[in-house]
Amino acid sequence: MNKNLNIKNVNINRKYFYSINYPTFEEELCKMEMSCLFNEIPAEKYIFSDYSINPSRSPFIKDKISIIYEEDSLEKILQRIAQDRLSYDDFKVCYIKVENANITYEERLTSISKIGFVIIGEPRMHNPKVMIGVAKVNGIWILGEYERNDYQWHIHDKKPYSYSNSLSLRVARALVNIAVENDLDCRLIDPCCGVGTVVIEALSMGVNVRGYEINRHIAENAQKNVEFFGYKNVIVSGDMHTIEENYDAAIIDLPYGLFTATTLEEQIALMKTARRITKKLVIVTFEDMDKHIINSGFKITQKSYVCKGKFKRYINICE
Repeated sequence: MNKNLNIKNVNINRKYFYSINYPTFEEELCKMEMSCLFNEIPAEKYIFSDYSINPSRSPFIKDKISIIYEEDSLEKILQRIAQDRLSYDDFKVCYIKVENANITYEERLTSISKIGFVIIGEPRMHNPKVMIGVAKVNGIWILGEYERNDYQWHIHDKKPYSYSNSLSLRVARALVNIAVENDLDCRLIDPCCGVGTVVIEALSMGVNVRGYEINRHIAENAQKNVEFFGYKNVIVSGDMHTIEENYDAAIIDLPYGLFTATTLEEQIALMKTARRITKKLVIVTFEDMDKHIINSGFKITQKSYVCKGKFKRYINICE
């Protein structure tokens, strides 16, 4: 990639634009994830931020534009490109549609054509080396380098072992982002990891994660799932109450007795052990357990929920 760009004429404090999408039943989960990644909840299905985040981390982020130019007209964008002699080898321009942008299909095509004409360098429609994104948002035109969510993490749906009550892939991925926020170096633990759904999503993001599972048969299946995707085995077959290490964050999908009998006392014990081993807990429950979470020594800082069929799962961020 070759960029003959006059940096003196460009805003170095670059902002980023993200388009987001979610099904209605995951709207609250999306808002919780966005608040943890960007420190704000978007009012629309897009967000501007100073944070640079790989869009493929999130199940809800569709596109990202690393903004180079931001003007009130397309003509001013074109003038800036010409002035700075913006240059790319083997580039392609794409328009990012935003809800309520009030721009026609013909206008979108025209903008792509005009931008492609003024950028110095040879365009490439197939397998370009760099994508340039343009969008009109609330009357403002933005242009910059474009990335899309590659959704490669969907391959994890094909893990050899799974259970119908497991967290969905999208929920698991969002929970990891909620737990680690923008610190991918933090130490994360899933002490009731089941077949490893959360662990695999964390591993795919490069997070330092470990999983514990008390049921040896399920733990073995989790190990096979992790190794199936080429990751190092980080699953321990053991009781979380024996954990001695401390972690920056934990994710617990609280067992509710579907495969292994459990009691309220045992659930409370899990919360108390979580309080001992972690600074931050993201806990998923099938009923409102705020009183027990608080009595275990946690403060609930944020609440959300997600639905799966007829079931409603409560999600609490606790510190």
